[in-house]
Amino acid sequence: MTDLPASMRAVMVRELSPDLSGCALEMVPVPVPGEGEVLVQVRATGLGFPDLLMTRGEYQFKPPLPFTSGMECSGTVVAVGPGVDETLIGRDIASGARFGCMADYVALPAEHLRAKPARLDWAEAASYRSGYLTAYVALVRRAQLQPGEWVLVHGAAGGVGLACVDLAKALGARVVATASTPEKRQAIADLYAPDAVIDSAPGFYQQVRDITGGGADVIFDPVGGDVFDESVRCIAFDGRLLVIGFTSGRIATLPSNMAMIKGFSLMGVRAGEYGRRFPEQGLENQTAVDNMAANGTIHPHAPTRLPLSNWTEAFQMMQERKVVGRAVLLP
Repeated sequence: MTDLPASMRAVMVRELSPDLSGCALEMVPVPVPGEGEVLVQVRATGLGFPDLLMTRGEYQFKPPLPFTSGMECSGTVVAVGPGVDETLIGRDIASGARFGCMADYVALPAEHLRAKPARLDWAEAASYRSGYLTAYVALVRRAQLQPGEWVLVHGAAGGVGLACVDLAKALGARVVATASTPEKRQAIADLYAPDAVIDSAPGFYQQVRDITGGGADVIFDPVGGDVFDESVRCIAFDGRLLVIGFTSGRIATLPSNMAMIKGFSLMGVRAGEYGRRFPEQGLENQTAVDNMAANGTIHPHAPTRLPLSNWTEAFQMMQERKVVGRAVLLP
């Protein structure tokens, strides 16, 4: 590590707060990789809504204070800790992390590293894995999506929703995407050409039923609340309603008679937990997503790119739902 700087920039969360007042971009020591770890020079950090929630203490995982935010990055291995093969130095990688990626350098477990797909630039490589992994577990593992089935994707302009639109099309499904503004709907149409893009405002259920000829076979719902309630009205018989999250802020409830009458299944999706419970399948999921990114089957999108010094602007854009796909921070 003799050629590395002694200090680096990092977004430090020292106090939990609703307005980022407990966070700041600081100069801190460059981490030293421990046993089984590598040191990665971060080339790009992909932001997700959990990163923002973590600064408030509202995410299910709550690291001890202080911590550096950021759960996904791409970069280059520049040093290794004890027990790690030195040939990893110089490798370009993409990786997930529990935290720590909103910095110039991050120490990561070597076993978590994945090769950066050559087709992707740094920003795309930093922002595709968690979204597409969630979409893959939802569509392939849980819903067992078949070619030709109709998929309704809510929150389709978000990072996970946009990945779901892309993956569903790649799997041969017919896709209806919802988004809240004309600009977002146009961006989705331009990127992935789903079969239909509609307003997510109340009343969407009738449009979905008309477009699909009766209802969607699979519904991907990261929104919850009223969107979930209305989705029950436009799901096909024997359909699968996938619960991804609750960005609306309200956790919906399901009258059990509706599931019985319409014969549909309600399925919870937690991609990370799926991999922890079923490690072999979890590795297969990651490999499948990486291979699709490498061979061009999927096309990750990262249009919002800001320097690390503009981290507050990135979080603000996410909070105001102005980002299509994922926001990415660059050095």
